[in-house]
Amino acid sequence: MDDFFKTVIAETPDRELVLSRVFDAPKVLLWKVWTDPKHVQSWFGPKGFTNPVCEIDFKVGGSYKYVMRSPEGIDYPVQGKFLEIVEHQKIVSTDIVEEHPTEWFETLNEYIGNTEEEKSPDSVVTVLFEEIQNRTKLTIRTVFASNQVRDAMMKMGMREGWTESLERFLAELSRA
Repeated sequence: MDDFFKTVIAETPDRELVLSRVFDAPKVLLWKVWTDPKHVQSWFGPKGFTNPVCEIDFKVGGSYKYVMRSPEGIDYPVQGKFLEIVEHQKIVSTDIVEEHPTEWFETLNEYIGNTEEEKSPDSVVTVLFEEIQNRTKLTIRTVFASNQVRDAMMKMGMREGWTESLERFLAELSRA
C-alpha cells in the first residue's frame, strides 16, 4: 500500500490539534465505521486497548460513552454530546474525560504546569469526511481550552494514540 495512505498529518493551530488521513474507501463506508457502535468498539483507542463500553445515541443532543481499557486493565472513560451532525460530512461533539484515573490527571497537570490559562482537559471535536477522487480524507479537529492543555495532551501521546486508532480504523473498514 502506498505510504500516502498510512500518513497522519498533524497541525497545531491556536488551541487545536488537527489530524487528517486519506483512506482508499468511500466516505459512506468511513461514516458507517465511525458511527456504528459495533464498529467503534473494534477500533477506538490505541493499539492493545479494548472498549468494554461503547454506547452511542447518534443524534443531535444525543450522547455517547466509551470506556477504553488499556492492556494493563486501566479504564479511560470518554463521554460527550453530539452538537452537530451533517450526514456523511461532519460530526461535532463534546469530549469529556472527567472520569479518567487520578494518575492521568496528575500527569496532565504536571505537563500543564503553573499557568493562569484554562486547564480543563475537555474539548470539542469536529470530524470531517471529504471525498477526494474516490477516496476519503478524514479530518479530526480537537479544540482545547488553551494551548497549554493542547501541548500537554500532545506530550501524553494524543497524536500517537490517534494514529494507532486510525490504523485500527483502517482494519475495521476492511471488515465492514
